[in-house]
Amino acid sequence: MTYDPERHHRRSIRLRDYDYAQAGAYFVTICTHERRCLFGRIGGGEVRLSSIGRIVEEEWRRTADVRPDVDLDAFVVMPNHIHGIIVLTRPDFLPVGATRWVARSPTPTPRSRTPPKGPPPGSLGAIVSQVKSVVTKRVARSGDDATFPLWQRSFYEHVVRNDRQLERFRTYVIANPAVWTDDGLHPDNSTKW
Repeated sequence: MTYDPERHHRRSIRLRDYDYAQAGAYFVTICTHERRCLFGRIGGGEVRLSSIGRIVEEEWRRTADVRPDVDLDAFVVMPNHIHGIIVLTRPDFLPVGATRWVARSPTPTPRSRTPPKGPPPGSLGAIVSQVKSVVTKRVARSGDDATFPLWQRSFYEHVVRNDRQLERFRTYVIANPAVWTDDGLHPDNSTKW
């Protein structure tokens, strides 16, 4: 079959023209490849993490340690996904690196004629990509018998617009293990998501 850009393209779920590097809170969901339950299991309404799940949790927590302009809010590592609220705290940023866009003003200026591939440094996409990458490398080095790829391509995000939404997402994240059997990401409920 010949490639047809009208039929064979991935539609972005991101908001068009929205700067995902700007300060704000973001609710994210990152799933395992084929929604395999690699990160643990639920017992008694609580998450019991596997060795891979512990690596995911450690690297998620490290996100704020290695990025001074990132704060973490509520999060939970579930058997086949992670939910979390990431807060980007800086109003202006200047990424380091010679191959990326420089954003000091509302209009980025390229350092070269060809825009770089991938998300801009410091953006939500870059942060999620880095977490996924580090987890994958650590799992590969650990000798765990996980099958690769670990992650589903991309991730789900929602820009948190006000305090009411933030509280709703926090409640959802905290309660997620208790309602696992009804969760749309539960393997038995794959048609709900």
